[in-house]
Amino acid sequence: MRRTLLLCTLLLSALAPPARATEVGISAQALERTLLTQLFNAPDGRHYLRGDAHSPCYVYAEKPHVTFHDDRVIVSVHTRARLGTTVAGACVGVTLTRDVDVSILPDAEGETIGFRDARIDRLSNSPELNFLLEPFLSRQLPQQMKVNAADLMRQLLAHSRDTMGYGLTLTTLKIHSMIVQGPQLVLDVDTTLSVN
Repeated sequence: MRRTLLLCTLLLSALAPPARATEVGISAQALERTLLTQLFNAPDGRHYLRGDAHSPCYVYAEKPHVTFHDDRVIVSVHTRARLGTTVAGACVGVTLTRDVDVSILPDAEGETIGFRDARIDRLSNSPELNFLLEPFLSRQLPQQMKVNAADLMRQLLAHSRDTMGYGLTLTTLKIHSMIVQGPQLVLDVDTTLSVN
């Protein structure tokens, strides 16, 4: 029954005039997975701002956590730094561990889920560490959260013939707006689907 209802809905969508308004909800966990895939993709799940896993002195961010508050997307990351000078293969200096937060506004760009207006809400009390964290939080992190929603949906639909018996194809997708609504980032989109 459920499969028949889904099929009827999809067929009606395919026969309807092109570009129908649809709402798509994206969870905070989905945005976290995007960050893990695109930015925190080292084998240890870290993103190095200075050095690497074998460097005596380093700065890295890890464990991104995404939440929503009011109209903003909050990204919290754990940072760890060993700041100093390398002497005989060891870092002589200080070790700092901080949790930092940046909030960003969702921003639609054609088929792309983007973000703007980065605001650092919590930073470390170390000017040396902040020198590295500020550009990472305000520019690099929001940039790496961008996702082409149409490409993602096409990937999800690519195996629809195998799983449902019907080939679904996303022809067009245009994002009109994105807003935070409770536990989701809600996209208002126009889509055109075809069923084969």
